[in-house]
Amino acid sequence: MPRVVRLYLFSALTGFAAAGVFVALVLWFNIGNLWHLVSGSDMAFMAVAVFWILNGIVFSGVQFAWGITAAAAASDDT
Repeated sequence: MPRVVRLYLFSALTGFAAAGVFVALVLWFNIGNLWHLVSGSDMAFMAVAVFWILNGIVFSGVQFAWGITAAAAASDDT
């Protein structure tokens, strides 16, 4: 498997894991009264899933960009 594909998969897994922690903390600390809004809804699972997936996409993109930038910076140092 090419290195860039491994980097992408690792970034996606790391990003979605970080997004899961982020969503859990946002709900736990009731930021913006979000736990109250979600827990009172009949679509709570869908709301949390969408929140997690959208944050996972953003966090994965950041992880991938950071990995590519770090790889480029490492190759410039040689």
